Amino acid sequence: MYDTRLNPSNVGVDTYWHKNNPELVKNVMNDADKGHTVVLLDPTGKPKTSEQFSEDVYRWLDDGGSRLSFVIGGAEGLPPELKYGQDYSGGSSASGGNKKGKKSGAGGGRGGGGGQSQFQLLSLSTLTFTHQFARTLLMEQIYRATEIKKGSGYHK
Repeated sequence: MYDTRLNPSNVGVDTYWHKNNPELVKNVMNDADKGHTVVLLDPTGKPKTSEQFSEDVYRWLDDGGSRLSFVIGGAEGLPPELKYGQDYSGGSSASGGNKKGKKSGAGGGRGGGGGQSQFQLLSLSTLTFTHQFARTLLMEQIYRATEIKKGSGYHK
């Protein structure tokens, strides 16, 4: 439903499902190498209001050449290589059905190294959601961001 609602805004959303963490990490790093902003959805990330999220989405789109990648981790959460940085050496990463939702848009926010992720960390909530519900919630917030930018009454 939100894919259809986003059409007039010229915002497209593609979803990619990854079979395991190494595949997810490889593809996320590929996106980062292309200059896309990568936003990791994680309960330890920064919570935002819908207005703040809207501002960030459009800034990320401007910064990254109209490409933006949102990453939803698998049942065990995000791979440590993404969440804590490429030099993470503690333990093994979880395997399983990770997914990376890709949306037209992008940007910066890299710091990297020293146990810090080079990516943006965003919390949708401190609650735990299924992957499908997290994706639906993210899609609604992306749609809401476009409506806030337009100044429509949807957000009220």
